[in-house]
Amino acid sequence: MASLMQGRLPISEDLLLMQKGTLMRKVRSKSWKKLRYFRLQDDGMTVWHARQAGSTAKPTFSISDVESVREGQESELLRSLAEELPLEQGFTIVFHGRRSNLDLVANSAEEAKIWMQGLQLLVDFVTGMDQQERLDQWLSDWFQRGDKNQDGRMSFHEVQRLLHLMNVKMDQEYAFQLFQAADTSESGTLEGEEFVEFYKALTKRTEVQELFENFSADGQKLTLLEFVDFLQEEQKEGERASDLALELIDRYEPSDSGKLRHVLSMDGFLNYLCSKDGDIFNPTCLPVYQDMTQPLNHYYINSSHNTYLVGDQLYGHSSVEGYIRALKRGCRCVEVDIWDGPNGEPIVYHGHTLTSRIPFKDVVATVAQYAFQTSDYPVILSLENHCSWEQQQVMAYHLTEILGEQLLSTTLDGLLPTQLPSPEELRRKILVKGKKLRTLEEDLEEEEEEEELECELETEQEADTELEAHLESVSQELSPRSKDKKKEKKSKPILCPSLSALVVYLKSVSFHSFTHSREHYRFYETSSFSEAKARSLIKEAGNEFVQHNAWQLSRVYPSGLRTDSSNYNPQELWNAGCQMVAMNVQTAGLEMDICDGFFRQNGGCGYVLKPDFLRDAQSSFHPERPISPFKAQTLLIQIISGQQLPKEDTSKERSIVDPLVRVEIFGVRPDKSRQETSYVENNGETGLGGAELCWAGVRGVVVGVRWEEHGCFPTALSALVTWTNCSSALGRNPLTCEMLIVGKIARPQGDTPKAKNQQGHFLHSLSPLPCPRV
Repeated sequence: MASLMQGRLPISEDLLLMQKGTLMRKVRSKSWKKLRYFRLQDDGMTVWHARQAGSTAKPTFSISDVESVREGQESELLRSLAEELPLEQGFTIVFHGRRSNLDLVANSAEEAKIWMQGLQLLVDFVTGMDQQERLDQWLSDWFQRGDKNQDGRMSFHEVQRLLHLMNVKMDQEYAFQLFQAADTSESGTLEGEEFVEFYKALTKRTEVQELFENFSADGQKLTLLEFVDFLQEEQKEGERASDLALELIDRYEPSDSGKLRHVLSMDGFLNYLCSKDGDIFNPTCLPVYQDMTQPLNHYYINSSHNTYLVGDQLYGHSSVEGYIRALKRGCRCVEVDIWDGPNGEPIVYHGHTLTSRIPFKDVVATVAQYAFQTSDYPVILSLENHCSWEQQQVMAYHLTEILGEQLLSTTLDGLLPTQLPSPEELRRKILVKGKKLRTLEEDLEEEEEEEELECELETEQEADTELEAHLESVSQELSPRSKDKKKEKKSKPILCPSLSALVVYLKSVSFHSFTHSREHYRFYETSSFSEAKARSLIKEAGNEFVQHNAWQLSRVYPSGLRTDSSNYNPQELWNAGCQMVAMNVQTAGLEMDICDGFFRQNGGCGYVLKPDFLRDAQSSFHPERPISPFKAQTLLIQIISGQQLPKEDTSKERSIVDPLVRVEIFGVRPDKSRQETSYVENNGETGLGGAELCWAGVRGVVVGVRWEEHGCFPTALSALVTWTNCSSALGRNPLTCEMLIVGKIARPQGDTPKAKNQQGHFLHSLSPLPCPRV
């Protein structure tokens, strides 16, 4: 299959050396360090490994799985082994989704550099691939897996094995007919383009062909006018369809002659359907499109719970990798549990458990490095401070010295604010959320007094030493901080003043009641709620909770009983206007997919503007008893086609998936519902299609263009489409892959949803997946 990518791969001496293979040490822990022989395959897109050169090799990863390559000194694990393994010889391969990093140590710094440079070159190449190149690479990956003896050819026996890997249970006679038809060289094997033709025959979709032929006069191509008709009637592109048609033909038609004649072939049509232009996600909502100048409390904020953990709450591993992953996926509020550590240095871990520990200063350094790689909007450090007075001083020092100008340590203009600043005003700033000794008003008053004293001292600099000593004595008597110091000699406060001073707009306070908050708290004070407490408040006083969240920030966190780091459904908390609904982002599942889908909009910046009725302090909205003034809508989803559904790594009895499509509506209680199609037995590669799912009377979710005009509950998510395995003998199997969209950002047309696998990594659409028509 090297022929598919031939002439397109970058040429590099590093890649040639990688294809010869290198013996390197694979490191999993301080005690697990084993030699393995790694080699870049001839296709230039996959890396295999073996115990030693010449022994049986097996695939390690595809280049498309790699997110980035880091130097050894950036690896927490390799740093801990620096005395044993030189850091300059090590490097880390970071994968998309939740797959663990791969730490490797070469025999020399030169070898490590070759692999780092070569891998980064290939990652950059894959990132810039067009749709056809992605398909070629995907097919090449499958060929490599099916070509068991690695001779560059595929026998029928190997094809049968490949069909099994691809989730296809097919009649052997029919499969052999397809094989013979593709074997134009009559060699008894498939190579290069022959395998491509076999794959096309295998995955031919009559329902997509019918859609194409509905607009094609000759069934072979779409003329420019025919494609314009398709864009207008099916894709609802309106007046821009004519100009768009030319752009799309030029972008997705594989043949040069087709581009010159302004026609779209079936292959070009499929390329378009599976491209970003055919994504159901409304492209106007991909960049930051919302008003970012409103107060912080008017936004939902992508938030993480116990961010330092990459496992469970009792025995899990604590790592700065948790912060890297959370920040890179768009989290804007991360949690730090700090305790007294050895040698006067605070440590971060889940207190009173067996979770591992990391230095606080490493966490701060990591936040400083990764805070604004994904989004420029503010990051909130939610501090759970359990340290002694002395180590709190160290915390304040690290925050100030490491974060520098990034740290917000006073109000933006030095004046007393009347509301919280906006995400726009706080761009590239890191805010500390935590306990505070005094009010913001008292802090600002003290700053004014200190400024006046400094001015007096400056004007008297030339006075004699006796007068200077007198003035210094007076200034100490007037300074509230001097008074504090005298009191400290008698009894030190629980909270260190230098750490307290770093909390500006996000002072943590205990919640007693909504009446108490209105009467005693200020807009810059924030309360945290357990999930149980928040749910109870929603049921008992839902409207008061909504009004509370219209003027003050709230943070909700998972129950302490979730020792497995499982998650709750954030939707019901968003319905009440809770801004910081903290999630265990290390744990994949339905709840995290709801969160990821919701925050995918607005540029993935981590902030989503709440609807106006959840920003109104006088709102009458009750999340448990919503009353909609708007007409109910009908939601219709047609499943056109589905292919290439990932396979579970389970026993032989369940090795071929029986896929179905399940669509769930999440939102206010009256709108929550679920429908599903019947399943297709033993076919994960070419099954699904032709079903319709319909909801009448949906009030919380208005799909498409009407949403902008009538959307009454924009917090609601319109559809979570899941492809689920079924087995009549064994019951329901776990989720295979899924996609999630918000009603407001779905396009009312026939488009391809972007699916995610169980690790939370978006899958590339290479042929039509189930397509909602809404």
